[in-house]
Amino acid sequence: MTFKITVNAMADDTIKIISRNRKARHNYYVEQEFEAGVKLLGSEVKSLRDGKLQLKDAYARFEDHELYLVNAHIAPYPQATHEQHEPERDRKLLMHRRELNRLEHKLSISGNTLIPLSLYFKGGHVKVELGLCRGKKLFDKRHDLKKSQAKREMARAHARHNEG
Repeated sequence: MTFKITVNAMADDTIKIISRNRKARHNYYVEQEFEAGVKLLGSEVKSLRDGKLQLKDAYARFEDHELYLVNAHIAPYPQATHEQHEPERDRKLLMHRRELNRLEHKLSISGNTLIPLSLYFKGGHVKVELGLCRGKKLFDKRHDLKKSQAKREMARAHARHNEG
């Protein structure tokens, strides 16, 4: 007797975005993106399911060859027991050792930093999308703003032209 086991590939790859760091692409050039798992407590996961997360001032840093997410605010879960988590504690990020070594080398280059771009559920696990970033100067931000405004105006003009 043989059994056929089918695995639904779509079930494992479903992504539910919890939060995006919208200011990251405004303040930084994203040179490369990485995905890492996040080591969390149970009350933190429950709070994330409610969407209680803020990535505004968050960044990642190395400490003793381990990668940590710093300043990510996960609000306390109100229904949790007396074992409540600290909202802005450092959370360990999980990546393969080879990737960590490569990333640590890239961060040693001055001007580079690791910024979380988004946090999401992927197949039941919490993942963070990290960007290897370099800061933008004020004139770069102004230039990007002008480009996006010009693009928006062209799209509006095109839409008006196609209406009539």
